[in-house]
Amino acid sequence: MGAQNQINKSQSLKPSSPSSQQTITTTTTTNNNNNNRTLIFTYGTLKRGFPNHNLMEQLIAQGEAEFLGTHSTAQSYPLVCGPYRIPFLLNLPGRGRRVIGELYAVSGAALDRIDELEGTTAGHYERLPIVVAAVAGEEAVAAEAYYGHRSYGEAMWRRCGERGHGEYTAEVADGYVWRKDRPVGVSFLQRISLFVSSSDYD
Repeated sequence: MGAQNQINKSQSLKPSSPSSQQTITTTTTTNNNNNNRTLIFTYGTLKRGFPNHNLMEQLIAQGEAEFLGTHSTAQSYPLVCGPYRIPFLLNLPGRGRRVIGELYAVSGAALDRIDELEGTTAGHYERLPIVVAAVAGEEAVAAEAYYGHRSYGEAMWRRCGERGHGEYTAEVADGYVWRKDRPVGVSFLQRISLFVSSSDYD
């Protein structure tokens, strides 16, 4: 799908703060079959070069997703690493830093597969709105991102010393444990609970 098919409609919204000079638009993308697509901002292991990007590659090859470029959040958010060096974007706007990631336009079928990976029905992550802007441009767009679930967001921010990253890089991800190599018998949320209840942070 070419870039000319990217934007189907846009609607101006108010900036996130009175001092903002950006125009925020909601964007619906469409493929050649006129199926509406959702903009997804990825900041962690779904990015190119990271462990779960193979899913995005599959979706792109199937025509269910399109890479739209490098973007950053319009506001600051905490981007932290939890157990196994798993990245979490926390829905605590105004804290942390502006986060650099990648923007994709995905179909409904692709969205279902990403939701499954991110454990949205199990309370692992939750998909919510976010405003992002192209690193090379000024226009901001309304997308969605997978935030660490609100049930543990504040506790994880405190556990990480209220220090966040601006980007999930190879250096930040060093020590990441692949799913197949993680201990069995401990659920994702149990591991989160153990992590946030410990006192050390890095």
